[in-house]
Amino acid sequence: MTAREIQERAVEWVVQRQTDEAWSEADQTALDAWLAEIPEHMLAYWRAEDGWNRTELLGALRSFRPNAARQPDRTRSIWLRRAAVAAMFVILGGAAANYFAQPPQSTEHAYSTVVGEHKTLALADGSQIEMNTNTVLRANLSGGKRQVVLEKGEAFFQIKHDAAHPFTVYATGHRIVDLGTKFLVKTAPNRIEVALVEGRARVDSDGANEHSALLRPGDVAVATATSISVTKKTQPTLAKELAWRQGNLVFDNTALADVAAEFNRYNRQKIVIADPNVARLTIVGTFPATDVDAIINTAREVFGLHATQQNGRIVISR
Repeated sequence: MTAREIQERAVEWVVQRQTDEAWSEADQTALDAWLAEIPEHMLAYWRAEDGWNRTELLGALRSFRPNAARQPDRTRSIWLRRAAVAAMFVILGGAAANYFAQPPQSTEHAYSTVVGEHKTLALADGSQIEMNTNTVLRANLSGGKRQVVLEKGEAFFQIKHDAAHPFTVYATGHRIVDLGTKFLVKTAPNRIEVALVEGRARVDSDGANEHSALLRPGDVAVATATSISVTKKTQPTLAKELAWRQGNLVFDNTALADVAAEFNRYNRQKIVIADPNVARLTIVGTFPATDVDAIINTAREVFGLHATQQNGRIVISR
């Protein structure tokens, strides 16, 4: 399959997933299998999904419906899907098409993890990258370059220092330059978080609003398009936040709503907190990241809550 065909198939998957009211578990299984075939599938799907989520035109398509009295539901669904596919190709025809039209450099490699997966990359320069759940990155270590583009997700970097060839991570309009370092990078819409565990690192903006920060152990930088703020965390606190490296999640008086959100990052079966008062209850403990039953049993036994299956989700309530 060519790069163009991969892009086209990714767009079709995204549009079908967003517009098909009859989307089933079999459809999701087929999509998961396609995403797992090669990293390029995951990259193409993420770009198409990002285009869908960010584009106002597609928002309009989602809200628009032809006259129901004149068109049956199936006709409306087919019309919407075709219109959305066409719009996606117009929107992605610039950045995404240019990306896929150019053959990838043989020295650049793409890597990805699916929901709940943890992968460790051993790089040729002696550095190591641990990828958390649902993460996509590209690495280039050719011709003296040591560059990684973190497309999305979360990764822990253990970098072998080389002053002549700095290791640079690009993410969400910023770059992190290694100065002999172990650090965590976590992406979110329009921002990144960098937590320094060991050594030193510099966080720079990569746009018109230039700003930077030099990090030392325990520093946590949150960088947006307009600013970088730095706070301090203790090593034990950072260790808890990195517990995913051992497959665990650690909570310390954490609101149940935040616990559910964290578990949802690692599992396809999602937890929903139906009651705001329940959402504010706090939990202390260490749990396997992919063991949804563990947190459900805790909610039942500790708080006397109920957990029911509704539309493929687990709803926790009183």
